[in-house]
Amino acid sequence: MIVQNRKARHLYTILETIEAGIALRGTEVKSLREGRANLADAYAHIVDGEVILTGLHISPYSHTSDRTLDPRRDRKLLLNRAEIRRLLGKVQEKGLTLVVLRLYFNDRGKAKVELAVGRGKKDYDKRRDIADREAKREVERALKHKR
Repeated sequence: MIVQNRKARHLYTILETIEAGIALRGTEVKSLREGRANLADAYAHIVDGEVILTGLHISPYSHTSDRTLDPRRDRKLLLNRAEIRRLLGKVQEKGLTLVVLRLYFNDRGKAKVELAVGRGKKDYDKRRDIADREAKREVERALKHKR
């Protein structure tokens, strides 16, 4: 795994995930192999029948003199037409959005993006999740201590 968006699961209720390829240029793959990417503000949207990834920052490759690529440029995600239509139908529902969960290389060496269809959580949902997580930790501690 190259990079993961840890805040995404805190801010959104994940309804569905999908794997997509990403169109990269030049030395961006080498930069990704060095782990020089940031997903903090990344999201996807659909424009003219194409899924576009916005906000992904890939730093320039350290061992090149060519630094002409914009690190924050929009990148096209590679999905087939049926998947794009299905995502478009989901995203048009009120309150649903495409969130980037992680960026990784699959077992064949291709850079992939894990997208999720998510609904933004309200503050009370976030607090409930934190309380549930802490209660679970307490139970685990008690069971561990009892053994």
